[in-house]
Amino acid sequence: MKVIEHIAKSREPLFSFEIVPPPRGRGIGQLIEVIDQLTPFQPAWVDVTAHSSMAHYLEQEDGSIKRRVKKKRPGTMGICGVIQNRFKLDTVAHILCQGFSREETEDALIELAYLGIHNVLALRGDYLNFQKQVSKDRSANLYAKDLVGQIQGLNAGKYLEEMTDCSAMNFCVGVAGYPEKHFEAPNLKTDIEFLKQKVQAGAEYVVTQMFFDNQKYFEFVNACREAGITVPIVPGLKVIRSMEQLKSIPKNFYVNFPEEFSDDIQKNPKHISEIGKKWAIKQSRELMEKNVPSLHFYVMNDASLVADVLKEVRK
Repeated sequence: MKVIEHIAKSREPLFSFEIVPPPRGRGIGQLIEVIDQLTPFQPAWVDVTAHSSMAHYLEQEDGSIKRRVKKKRPGTMGICGVIQNRFKLDTVAHILCQGFSREETEDALIELAYLGIHNVLALRGDYLNFQKQVSKDRSANLYAKDLVGQIQGLNAGKYLEEMTDCSAMNFCVGVAGYPEKHFEAPNLKTDIEFLKQKVQAGAEYVVTQMFFDNQKYFEFVNACREAGITVPIVPGLKVIRSMEQLKSIPKNFYVNFPEEFSDDIQKNPKHISEIGKKWAIKQSRELMEKNVPSLHFYVMNDASLVADVLKEVRK
């Protein structure tokens, strides 16, 4: 079932989760354990992130520096297939502009359709320290709106090259939104205009970056509605579990912690996981009272705290 169909059929907020493929060389066993912990909460869908190539540099014995390119976390399509077919849960595969040509994207979408996966999240992706060169006989999507357009083109049966015996695809396309604006946008109004362009290209729903102040989400939704964006906007949540996250999340995701929350953590660092859970429970209950489409938890690969939160929220 498509994400948009789950949302339309439900009369109360759903639960959905986002997980990350394991680092290169590791198996899927840990992720299976994560999904096992989450299935009792009947998630409507599970997102699986994608990662493009990146470069790292190694110093050689002679003092020279050698650059190597690697894919940090492979396996998005395979993991989606395992989850959807083993657990009978709808999955959302993340599709990136960065690091992939339009031809590679088309191939990936053909594979996803073959696996019976019909939900994708279209993302530009972060600029990494390695920019893949696209050969002259290939093309690239520069922005998420371009990627959305390509996917909707395939939904209409338009492939990059003329081919026989090709059927139209049937993907539900989601995109990302930023209640505290994308860090590259000059202001929130401009960022919402970019989001509107993605919706006009064919995006059917929005899932937000994590936030810790619900008022930011409510204001963002209101601003989107005023701008003419009418698709569902799913709030993204994260349960804080360590002091390191208090530093790394603002640095890497450009979001703020409310003073009340961060002060409590800094005063009681030994109890940070309990403080994180209580804050997430508070956020979740308020959002559910406002009848949001779904509570979308950024689980990564640790489901225990999210499970504890949902046990309280469902009481």
